[in-house]
Amino acid sequence: MSNKLIPALKLGILIALNILMIGLVLYAGSHDSVDALSKMGSRGAEVREIQTRLKRWGYLDGAVDGIYGTQTEKAVRYFQSKNGLAVDGIAGPATLRALGINSTTGTASTGSSGVGGYSDSDYRLLARIISAEARGEVYEGQVAVGGVVLNRVKHSSFPNTISGVVYQPGAFSAINDGQINQPVADSCYRAARDAINGWDASGGAIYYYNPDKTSNQWMRSRPVIKRIGRHLFCK
Repeated sequence: MSNKLIPALKLGILIALNILMIGLVLYAGSHDSVDALSKMGSRGAEVREIQTRLKRWGYLDGAVDGIYGTQTEKAVRYFQSKNGLAVDGIAGPATLRALGINSTTGTASTGSSGVGGYSDSDYRLLARIISAEARGEVYEGQVAVGGVVLNRVKHSSFPNTISGVVYQPGAFSAINDGQINQPVADSCYRAARDAINGWDASGGAIYYYNPDKTSNQWMRSRPVIKRIGRHLFCK
């Protein structure tokens, strides 16, 4: 090989190595941003939003200060354990979705990209709880369960978001028995859409129960609006 070609070859190798290193740095940086998690030691708006929701729903006893400390981790673990999520104390993508938080912005899921002004994640969560609670019910009964969730969102005694209502501690048995994690029946997507678009098949109910399975006397004392399938819908 000519002595004149050796310096050029070395220069080419150095350039190639530099390009490779830059590519690796960019690749690692992009993956860090995608996999970014709120966990012990994290700070910022996303942590504050996590704390706000956990506090509102009764999972967090500590302050809403934007600092992911021991109490926040404990609250996240509690939320995860009650909602069929992997219990690791880290607010990863699945936990943030369950909280109704946009994992890319750290804010509440909003927007009209879904149905009727609700976000797509809200629409899908509504379909999921309908399926979990009323999979075997007649279609009107499925829409009615969706109506109860939406009526609670509008009621001052309940959280003002779909995710807040669904994941309110003790609100739905499907959260505790794992039915929320089962595949969603196709009819329940339609039921969620109909409920969001204004069909309140429940007649304004904020409660419902199966009289064959419920022994709770307070629930049985609620004024009944109507019966659809196996559920009584109440005020």
